[in-house]
Amino acid sequence: MGGKFMIKIDDEKWAKLPKMSDRLAETYGPVGSPSRQEFEAKAEAWYYAELLKGERKRQKLTQQQLAMRMGKKREYISSLEQGKTDMQLSTFLSMAGALGLKFSLVVG
Repeated sequence: MGGKFMIKIDDEKWAKLPKMSDRLAETYGPVGSPSRQEFEAKAEAWYYAELLKGERKRQKLTQQQLAMRMGKKREYISSLEQGKTDMQLSTFLSMAGALGLKFSLVVG
């Protein structure tokens, strides 16, 4: 226990592995294409929904409790968390506010 564990990587095999950027291009089209933009928008929406769902669970709130705080139905929260409904910025901010989260815009 406590010993070092080392892995030797075969550089030739490593070089032959498909790159994620190539797989994304094959599946969703090249960067900037309409299909790729749609995929990236859905992926980003899923990511933010997961962050909010994780915070809801961390606070031990049910979907019903969060929905009541927002003045929405539980089914709406479920739909957002499952990515079935597109989350608008206003909804994101409302949900975040109901969870006690604060956001600020940082201009770099």
